[in-house]
Amino acid sequence: MTLQRQVLFWVAALAIFIALVWLLNDVLLPFVAGMALAYLLDPLANRIESLGVNRVVATVVIILGLLVVLVILALLLVPVIANQASAMVDNLPQYSAHVQALVTEYIKPWFNKLSKSGVPDLDVSAVLKNASGAALVFLASLWSGGRALVSVVSLCVVTPVVAFYLLIDWRRMVTSIDQLLPRDHAETVRGLLREMDRAIAGFMRGQTSICLILAVFYMAGFALAGLNFGFLIGLSAGIATFIPYVGSFIGLVVATLVAILQFWPEWTLIVIVLCIGVVGQVLEGYVLSPYLVGTSVGLHPVWLMFALFACGYLFGFVGLIVAIPLSAAIAVLVRFALRQYRESPMYLGTGSH
Repeated sequence: MTLQRQVLFWVAALAIFIALVWLLNDVLLPFVAGMALAYLLDPLANRIESLGVNRVVATVVIILGLLVVLVILALLLVPVIANQASAMVDNLPQYSAHVQALVTEYIKPWFNKLSKSGVPDLDVSAVLKNASGAALVFLASLWSGGRALVSVVSLCVVTPVVAFYLLIDWRRMVTSIDQLLPRDHAETVRGLLREMDRAIAGFMRGQTSICLILAVFYMAGFALAGLNFGFLIGLSAGIATFIPYVGSFIGLVVATLVAILQFWPEWTLIVIVLCIGVVGQVLEGYVLSPYLVGTSVGLHPVWLMFALFACGYLFGFVGLIVAIPLSAAIAVLVRFALRQYRESPMYLGTGSH
């Protein structure tokens, strides 16, 4: 009965937590972002504190340094991104006409040879309009999780403040949580939490480094190849790499399509852009991921993709932030449950003892 009550208690606590996240997701984004930022910066604060610096002073230095870096990056990147995004929108009619010409001149005759009946004309402008409409709906669904009270201003103001206070009190919060653990199972829970911490920290810090490295690689490579909007496409592809494999693949497809529209029929430059994307894929899969993330994280790429898409769909931007910690926690609990099952009489059988 005691075990049943414990299970019911934790199931009820989990249900209440999910319900609260669902009800409050309109205002959670800057707070969740601040918590994630504090979690990522805590090891740096600990290292500075170990040098004899007061924890508050270390936190102030870290937050101010981070804000300075973000402001510099914004001043450098935002004008370029805005100009390239505006130019891309202005060039959509030209690209639409180019695609229509390619379809009419090359693709349609090839399909007509394979088919007895002719292929009807393709209204590329309508296809692009529908695709852009679908993209806007998807972005709106992500933003809907915080459209009531959350804005760029709240993220810029509230998130650093939340991160500052959490970073100061991080060790105290960890101690308070530890004191709330059931005494009979405290060591087991601590072990699970340490395993979750290794998985979350290993993936987030490693994957963030991969995103930065690939963003620089793609931006430099596409710019040297002369690809239109290469800076914007490269930066987007690098950031999208946070979704393992899928993000960089989407960047490869977009860059190749833009290269075809820009350079056709000059195949050499198209192949160069394609090779840059393929080299980025190889770097991610065979060099950066094994070295920076490693196999000890224990998070399968398919599980991460599902978690990111599912949490993003259900909770918007808040879901994207909590997807990785949640998936890591669930993976650790599932592995623990499987270990317990393999050691139980249900698996071993009653005649094994």
